[in-house]
Amino acid sequence: MSIRIVVIPGDGIGREVIPAAVEVLAATGLPLEFVPAEAGWATFERCGTALPAATLEAVRACGLALFGAVSSPLGRVPGYRSPIVQMRRELDLYANVRPAASAPVPGSRPGVDLVIVRENTEGLYAGRERREGDTAVAERVITRRASERVAQVACQVASRRRRRLTIVHKANVLPETCGLFRDAVRQVAAGYAELAVDECLVDTMAMRLVSSPEALDTIVTTNLFGDILSDEAAAVVGGMGLAPAGNIGEQAAVFEPVHGSAPDIAGRGIANPVAAILAAAMLLEHVGQAEAAGHVRRAVGQVLEHGPHTPDLGGAAGTEEVTRAIVEHL
Repeated sequence: MSIRIVVIPGDGIGREVIPAAVEVLAATGLPLEFVPAEAGWATFERCGTALPAATLEAVRACGLALFGAVSSPLGRVPGYRSPIVQMRRELDLYANVRPAASAPVPGSRPGVDLVIVRENTEGLYAGRERREGDTAVAERVITRRASERVAQVACQVASRRRRRLTIVHKANVLPETCGLFRDAVRQVAAGYAELAVDECLVDTMAMRLVSSPEALDTIVTTNLFGDILSDEAAAVVGGMGLAPAGNIGEQAAVFEPVHGSAPDIAGRGIANPVAAILAAAMLLEHVGQAEAAGHVRRAVGQVLEHGPHTPDLGGAAGTEEVTRAIVEHL
């Protein structure tokens, strides 16, 4: 039986790196079926919605998607909603998993191998904003149910790794919301006797990611904190061009490179496809194809170590050349 994967390139360089990831997936020899779909700013301009119902239904039906990047307006545009944020809510993709590991490229700090597991549906991204005259108010929503669910994922991730879990919060300033999150995670983690569990304030964690990231294993935190810390972690190990993520739910999972649509380089054929290809490896692992995922990661490692490299890594190669080299190693 084939594995059906919805392919959503999106905007900008998403249209270049997602086809590269599909090419690598196809080269694994696994029985895969790719289902094309659309989302993003260009889709909104053409259709009046950034996430068509047909795309959402395709992801529901297949349970898997590979998502590129979308261009978003800097201000409010009537009718526009971020398609990835909408997918997370509509499909209940409650856990965002962001690995960060050292790579053999300039600027990557050696000895780093960590994962940030971020709650993906609420917090300050719950969308509860309002204006009261000259005052703007955003509500931060933390629920026990969402905190417990992401804690289960984080504990499972930590159990497969080095069995250390760090809860990141700001309960000294936000005792109700962060306090609820911390306590809920601790209660879930108490059921994993093999784990060593500690906690850390978010500002201290930001410092630790710069000063001693080698000492970190699995981090679990709230939506906004995780969004910021995971980008910081990516910068420590080589940049956003190497950073994949998985949005995980009970019924579906969407994997993506976490860089943006990069309109400044879109269409020039120089986008780094590695993050999208590593996101594809995460997808394979998610569906039980760990051996194939390992092959993909090793092929990527060979190319990162020996080249060719795209300009963001100091090289002069294009997207197609790097993809071809990874396929050849695979």
